[in-house]
Amino acid sequence: MWCIGTPLRRDEPVICMDDKSLQLIGHSRAPLPMKPGVAGKQDYEYVRNGTTNLFVAVEPKAGQRVVSVTERRGKFDFVTFIDELLASRYAKARRVHLVLDNLNIHFRKSLDDVLGQSAAAKLLRRVQFHYTPKHASWLNMAEIEIGILIRQCLDRRVPNPGALQVEVDAWQHARNALQRTIDWKFTRQDADQKLGNHYVPKLTC
Repeated sequence: MWCIGTPLRRDEPVICMDDKSLQLIGHSRAPLPMKPGVAGKQDYEYVRNGTTNLFVAVEPKAGQRVVSVTERRGKFDFVTFIDELLASRYAKARRVHLVLDNLNIHFRKSLDDVLGQSAAAKLLRRVQFHYTPKHASWLNMAEIEIGILIRQCLDRRVPNPGALQVEVDAWQHARNALQRTIDWKFTRQDADQKLGNHYVPKLTC
């Protein structure tokens, strides 16, 4: 696992990535808008409009994040998201260190299956995966960022993928402009104490 204590490097950014499945919820009846001195109202009944997925990549020390709405969370969607990250926001990075959990699509085989071995090998020359220990995905700071996204932006009814994309775009642009970083309090010493019997021998910092 990449050591989060490593100094910020523009040529080798450390990016934490995770995904989140969301249920799309619409109103069964048009809500009543708020007025001066009167709160808005909505019916307790709602309409289920299926599910969608968010891919979230956050660079904690630079205060930057990228959020993408996809119809599903499959290996094609995962590889497409990684490819777009490297081609756009991190096009100038020599190598990107990507912190991930151990979901079955988060491995080289997904890149080989989607891109072919030759193209996958070319992409992997610029990206290195670092996995959180099993049963410890909370060590990935992308989970913190997703929690903030839910509380600040998505803790309400969002009816369709288009509306969801508009909301997350506005949220991430505002948060990136402010360069909101994550102040990570869990140190290597904490890891030695709490996880040493299981994980520390596997960590390299």
